[in-house]
This record gives sequence, C-alpha cells and structure tokens, in this order.
Amino acid sequence: MAITSHDVARLAGVSQPTVSRALRDDPRVSPVTREKVREAARALNYVPSEVGRSLSTRSTRRIGVIVTDLTNPFYPHVVAPLHDELESLGYRMMLLTERSDEAVAQENLLDQSLDGVVLATATTDSRLPAQLDRRDVPYVFLNRDTGRAGDYASVVDNEGGGRLVARELARLGHRRIAGIFGAVNTTTGRERELGFRLALADEGIGLPEDRVVRGPFEYDTGYGALPFLLDAAQPPTAVFCGNDVVAVGVLNAARAAGLRVPGDLTVIGFDDLPMASWEVLRLTTVRHDLPELARQAARLLVRRITGEADPAGERLVLPTEFVPRGTHGPPA
Repeated sequence: MAITSHDVARLAGVSQPTVSRALRDDPRVSPVTREKVREAARALNYVPSEVGRSLSTRSTRRIGVIVTDLTNPFYPHVVAPLHDELESLGYRMMLLTERSDEAVAQENLLDQSLDGVVLATATTDSRLPAQLDRRDVPYVFLNRDTGRAGDYASVVDNEGGGRLVARELARLGHRRIAGIFGAVNTTTGRERELGFRLALADEGIGLPEDRVVRGPFEYDTGYGALPFLLDAAQPPTAVFCGNDVVAVGVLNAARAAGLRVPGDLTVIGFDDLPMASWEVLRLTTVRHDLPELARQAARLLVRRITGEADPAGERLVLPTEFVPRGTHGPPA
C-alpha cells in the first residue's frame, strides 16, 4: 500500500493537517515539529502528492508561458531564464505553443490548472487578457503588452531604443533612411517606430511611407522588404530594422543584390541577440538585458499571485543602449 500523510502523522506523533502544513514550511508549525515531520517522511520514503496539495491549497505551483512563434530566435533566449527564475521561486513552467494565444486559452488556460500565465507574444487586439481577467487568472506580459493603463508587464524602452538609432544615423550624415518595423498590432513595433520617427523629426529628417515596411518580426520580412525599398527613385542609404531577425534578412537580401554593407547600405537591428555578435554578422544593433527581461516578468507574476503587486498595475521598463559593430557607417 502507498504511504500516506496519515502514516507520517502517526510516526511523527502529530495530526495529519500538521504534516501537510509542515511539509509546506507553514510558519505556524514550529521548527522542531517541522523537522520531526520531515524525519518521519524520510523514514517512510513519503513524497507529497501534488494533486492532493493542489486540492487543499487551490494552488498548482504551475505557470503557463504562451509563445506563438518559437521559430523566432528571440524567444529561446528568454524562455530559459524565465524557467530558471520561476523554478527558484518554487514554480514549474509549462510552455504552451499555438498559432494564436486564443487557441491556447481554450485548451489550457481557463480550466484553473495554472496559478498564473506569462504572455510572451501578445498583440494589442488579443482577447486573451480579458478572458484571463474574467477568470481571475493572474498574468503578466513579457516583451509586448497592450499599451493600456493597468497592465502588468516586463518590457524594454522601445521608444528610447528607436531614438538612439535615429540619432546615430543623423550623426553619420544619412538623409534617405528606411524603416522595416513590426506589425501594427504589436507595441514593440509601434513604439520602436514612434521613437525613431520622433528623433528623425528632431533632426529635420522625414520618413515617408514609401520608405516604410511593416510586418512580422521574421527573417522573410526583412529579406522581402529590401528589394521593394531599393526599387524607389531614391533608394535608402540606411535601414533600421524592427529586430535582429529582420536585420539578418536584410543583410542576406543586400548580399543577393550585390550591395556592400556598410559601404552601400547601413543596416541596424534591435535586441542584440547572441547571434548579432557573431563574426559572420557583426550586426550593429540596440541592446537590452534579455535574461533580466524574463526574470523580471517571473518575479512580477509571482507578486501578482501572492497579492503583493500594485493593484493599479506595474510596467517595468528596462533601458536600451546602442551597440556599434560592423554594419553601419556614413552614406556613400
């Protein structure tokens, strides 16, 4: 027969509820009693039932992480530190992937099997946050949020990063500048474009729509956009890309077109993924602390779960910095 908490209670000379509290490190149980219960549990090779614990505490210690685009190299670099931080806080991570967050929600998020959710690929038109609110499921945004007041989010200073790139291009003497930004329903895409436009305007430089492309943060977006931009009567001498993955697509398209980077074309990315520093790329980009972005989200979610977060919402913003490498220079 399987050993139960009642067997541990009999050996330790305490009640069964005391066993449950002691094994959860409940402060209402004295250190002496906790140790006595642990010794009895070890002697009997007793392992607490996670199912039973969930039923008694209404807590599963499980966190769902939604990522709808695992093909994007950005996300593996935040999933690992997110997992480690949650584990250090006593939670297990479940990675949930679908083509849309609504599809994930119907199957996995709204059945009370998770203590909280990290939304890593949210869009501004997603219905999932409202669904989670109705079910009282705590959640936080990672990297992208909705842009609304009251969000709980771990994000970077996207607007500030866009400004850094614009100022550098203006300093180098570029005037014909293009932008390949993220989709309009992502805060990362909109904020990076906004900061870039505002800083260019401060320098007296325009960004006409025929030098702007918007689309998914994917390699194909960059690769497909550059021929369109080069087909203009006055093609750009510099391209700011919404992220490093898009920038890699632009670099390959530039090579296919016979352009020298940075001799003929300056290319700048955003995120500073590890591959950006590879010698074969040496991509000039905008850096932020990817691991801390993830760890910050984990800590914020746990504070929401335990009721310690600000009821009015918390938007934690990490700073950005310009990283000069080998893909930027003055116009030819």
